[in-house]
Amino acid sequence: MTNINFLKKGTLLLVGILFFAVLSCKEKETKNLVVDEPETIIEAPFFKLSLAQWSMHKMVFEEGVDPYTFAEKAKNWGFSGLEYVSGLYYKELEKDNFSEAAMAAFVEKNNAESKKHGMQNLLIMIDGQGDLATAKAADRKKAVENHYKWVDAAAVMGCHSIRVNLAGSKEPEEWKANAAEGLTQLASYAKEKNINIIVENHGGLSSNADLLAEVMKKVNMDNCGTLPDFGNFCIKRADGSDYNGDCAETYDMYKGVRELMPFAKGVSAKSYDFDPTGNETKIDYVKMLQIVEDAGYNGYIGVEYEGSVLSEEQGILATKNLLVQASKKLK
Repeated sequence: MTNINFLKKGTLLLVGILFFAVLSCKEKETKNLVVDEPETIIEAPFFKLSLAQWSMHKMVFEEGVDPYTFAEKAKNWGFSGLEYVSGLYYKELEKDNFSEAAMAAFVEKNNAESKKHGMQNLLIMIDGQGDLATAKAADRKKAVENHYKWVDAAAVMGCHSIRVNLAGSKEPEEWKANAAEGLTQLASYAKEKNINIIVENHGGLSSNADLLAEVMKKVNMDNCGTLPDFGNFCIKRADGSDYNGDCAETYDMYKGVRELMPFAKGVSAKSYDFDPTGNETKIDYVKMLQIVEDAGYNGYIGVEYEGSVLSEEQGILATKNLLVQASKKLK
């Protein structure tokens, strides 16, 4: 064999050895390669989460928490929408007899806080401003006018609605007529401000969903609707009051929410207490959410904790978690 042939064969042998060495390394690298698992896609609920400020009323009334920290707290608890409660600000507003300056300060402070924390103002729940379904026309008119300032405030705050109560007459037919008249007057004023007037099932005849639905049909205005609440279906109390005392007669809550959903411009997820697995002890949240989703609703659902076993913060978070978990079990 010549030196040249020997060198050629040696070179070919060396190339072959190197080729198989590289191939072997590549195989080892492939075997040891860690391939990232595809990220699990978490399906978002069909609704957005808001917080009803009443959920922290004990903090305000009993612990002295500033109601103007609402936006900050709601943001920290994982919400994006705010549902204000007028009564939590009455201590300062009543001192000035709800003057224009006092109302302007209320609006300015809350707007600054919601903007600072990137929160959406949704609605103001109004209490203590008169009975919109009272039998006396003059009193009813006065109650309507008392709500004007709240319509104005809601408009400047970028809210879509104010929630009102329909206390007043006790006789169903009389109540329906008076409620429709009071709502029509107020909704007519609010229409110019692009604000909805919404009614919650909130004691007395307003908790009779069938009657309230009849009132909505009678008013028949685009900016007048309902705020179905998962609770609040006591239609008669032992002491005759709308809000206090033991309940003597209850309306079917699932039937009630179903009847109110066609007029809904918001939904309130009421909670009282939870079992060891995190479910509400009185309300089937999966069943309720199915009713809400079947109605085609996809807006905000507001957490409203009214329990006494958990702290308000714990109850708020437990309700929020239940809503998210229940939404995963829908058909």
